[in-house]
Amino acid sequence: MKTWTSIRHKLENEYLAYSLRGHIRYFAASYSKCPDHEGRAAIYLDGREIISGSYYEQWSNAGLLPKDETLEKRLSVEFPFMDDTAIKYGMFDQRCLYNAFYEFDNQSIEKSLQSENMLVRIFAVLDRRVGKRRLRAMKNTISDDGDVFQMFYHIRAEAEKI
Repeated sequence: MKTWTSIRHKLENEYLAYSLRGHIRYFAASYSKCPDHEGRAAIYLDGREIISGSYYEQWSNAGLLPKDETLEKRLSVEFPFMDDTAIKYGMFDQRCLYNAFYEFDNQSIEKSLQSENMLVRIFAVLDRRVGKRRLRAMKNTISDDGDVFQMFYHIRAEAEKI
């Protein structure tokens, strides 16, 4: 298992698009005094937290989730909070970020862009391997992808001046 320092280094220096380096920062922490070393995770843009989540928020905000066909799955699966709705409510923690990184790091950029895990897709849209041509092609297809993914797409598109 990699350390958070090496994961962060890969995300911010090896994978992150050149136009976003120094602007996007990833954060994850486990708190030693917390039972089971639970913690939080976040993504920052120019020092401002864009999305964040913690173990506590993951369970305290469960009642805010829409009562739809995916609710039962979200409450019964170990890492069920990986869609746009759950990301908005901060329903992910540092372990979710680590799992998303391992999935992202061990598959192609094409699979990452199509992943069901929203964090993997966010890593992918910010990746340097996604060029301007692919970003332009994605523009018309992201309308169904939810507000959070669209926000990260727009951050990347603006950085690339598209």
